[in-house]
Amino acid sequence: MAVRKVAPEELQPKSFAFTPETEAFAQAQIAKYPPGRQASAVIPLLWRVQEQHDGWLPQKAIEVVAARLDMPPIRVMEVATFYTMFNLAPVGKYFIQFCGTTPCQLRGAGDIKKVLEARVGEQGHVSDDGIFSWLEVECLGACCNAPMVQINDDYYEDLTTENFEKLLDDLAAGRPVKKGPQNGRHASEPQDAIKTLQDPSLYDGSVIGSWRKRFEEEAVKAADADTEKKS
Repeated sequence: MAVRKVAPEELQPKSFAFTPETEAFAQAQIAKYPPGRQASAVIPLLWRVQEQHDGWLPQKAIEVVAARLDMPPIRVMEVATFYTMFNLAPVGKYFIQFCGTTPCQLRGAGDIKKVLEARVGEQGHVSDDGIFSWLEVECLGACCNAPMVQINDDYYEDLTTENFEKLLDDLAAGRPVKKGPQNGRHASEPQDAIKTLQDPSLYDGSVIGSWRKRFEEEAVKAADADTEKKS
């Protein structure tokens, strides 16, 4: 397991404070729990603070969360260093989580990684313009659309070196981008030579309950037949 610790002192801000929006969020989260159980809100508060602070958690922010929840700072630090969804050092405006697990590797993730290394540098490094940083992670659960990456909160799937380069170009230039599959697929339906679910009635809702109607009709026929026998 990798050792996770806060960023070096030279990267740490001297202070941190909740914005009014973060404070309102904190109040709403804490109100969900009984008195004395406000520590239960630590994960959502850390997540919100990370969003406020450009995608990463400085030590001062962790201490402020601890004070707000009346927790020892070390307890909040334990949470922040345990969960990998919390970034403990600066990240780029677009933080790319690159899936390097087996399904993605079998579908060309190695080529996607080469693009990241060429354009951004080593993982954990923020590009000179502050636009990109990346990290290799375990399975992100989109194996049907491998290879893929998560950029901030969104998935980008069915990647090739060509469409991934274009995606990075568009993000860097501030142009709109398409989330999800990048090869024309709608979701994770079969690609090419589709041989299943070709009958629209299977998924348009028109057959919902048809099985019940059939059973009811068969029951009526059986009752009629039984009546005829008795007569």
